[in-house]
Amino acid sequence: MNQNFLKGWTKHLDFTIIDILCLETAFFISYLIRNGFPKGGLTDQYQNMVWAIVFVSILVVFFMNSYENIIGRGYVAEIKQSLFHAGAVTVGLIVWMFIFKESSSYSRIIVMAMYPASVCMMIVARLFWKRIIRIRIRGKKVLRKVLIISTDGRIEDTIEGLLQPYRDYQLTACAVYDKPDKVGQVIKYVPVVADKDNIIKYIQDNIIDEVFIDLPGYEKEAERLMSIFVSMGLVAHVNLARFTTNVENKKIQRFAGYMVLSSSMKFATPRQLFFKRTLDILGALVGLLITGIAFLIFAPIIKKQSPGPVFFSQERVGRNGRRFRIYKFRTMYPDAEERKKELMAQNKMSGFMFKMDNDPRIIPIGHFLRKSSIDELPQFLNVLKGEMSLVGTRPPTVDEYEQYEVRHRKRLAMRPGLTGMWQVSGRSDIVDFEKVVELDAQYITEWTLGLDLKIIWRTVLIVLGQKGAV
Repeated sequence: MNQNFLKGWTKHLDFTIIDILCLETAFFISYLIRNGFPKGGLTDQYQNMVWAIVFVSILVVFFMNSYENIIGRGYVAEIKQSLFHAGAVTVGLIVWMFIFKESSSYSRIIVMAMYPASVCMMIVARLFWKRIIRIRIRGKKVLRKVLIISTDGRIEDTIEGLLQPYRDYQLTACAVYDKPDKVGQVIKYVPVVADKDNIIKYIQDNIIDEVFIDLPGYEKEAERLMSIFVSMGLVAHVNLARFTTNVENKKIQRFAGYMVLSSSMKFATPRQLFFKRTLDILGALVGLLITGIAFLIFAPIIKKQSPGPVFFSQERVGRNGRRFRIYKFRTMYPDAEERKKELMAQNKMSGFMFKMDNDPRIIPIGHFLRKSSIDELPQFLNVLKGEMSLVGTRPPTVDEYEQYEVRHRKRLAMRPGLTGMWQVSGRSDIVDFEKVVELDAQYITEWTLGLDLKIIWRTVLIVLGQKGAV
């Protein structure tokens, strides 16, 4: 799922808030200098001014594109933009006063003094916040990992064009499509890892989020690769200067210095992603409180029935192959993983997932914990950490993931979830792995915040009814 190209004023909500705080602070300072500290608080007119500053600021950001390339632009450009932005807000406030015929109620000195004060504060605040963001980008471990595919004659120029300062993606590797003997070399600090014969295999074995394709003279092959990558749950970008295509679910956008045609299973807006993450955090906080209560009740029973740790931790595979440790209340004996191979013949799932009736590895209380889904509660910690979401696809084990075919990889296009389309569409009753993949793909392509809320509600009803296990 494409969740990286954030357009509109919501892309830089942090700078919007910073600028509004600077403008409001400048307003209060100007008011104090002119009128002194208000004993009874601000009058109604000046309280309206506080809200007018917020409203006009958002309008300026929305229509003036104030934050274009804000992370990469230098000091001089930032000073100019701060002068322009504060000036536009000041003019907007003056227009607002005349429209509502309240200009006589305000001191012009306050309004005009706001301008230089807000400019100074905005310059300092913006530069300070940009420095923090740049430090975070340099040290960020979860940058979008991009694979470049190009020809021997174009690969150096393509890499050069993508080496943007303070980029929020990592050029992980490149593939020289028409030169197998380039594999193993390094071009502009980017390792060559594949040619046309083993690109797919490399992506299956490594963490890749997006692919940038620049293949002049190989338009048909580029279209074929683009379709394959989207079916794997990746985001594919093709240099528009080289290519036209009929692939579905596409849009034109800028990627570094290139205009590209991008295709993905799902394009999510920044507002959707913001609300999904907010829902995750709020849900995780509530869930962890419930987890604490469950721990006090069930931890002594687990310890009594099976000496060992209360929690079970296992490495799972998340978005686009990222590995993390998932947490559960332990419901099995400590040697459960070792005994799994002995029981594979009784696996009732068709495919790579394992599930069996009357599993002898489960401790007595484990049956209740699983049936009621209480064993899943510790995964709210994974949600809070950002490794999982409340709703998504269930994360496979490492051995399951290593058996995936190309088409199965699309399950990992989004963060894995505590519950999902599969669980509420049949839960433990579904035994066909291909049906699981189909439902997961349906969730990703049709995802909305409303769908998440619907799945959460249906999950609650199913858990309370205790039909299977989520």
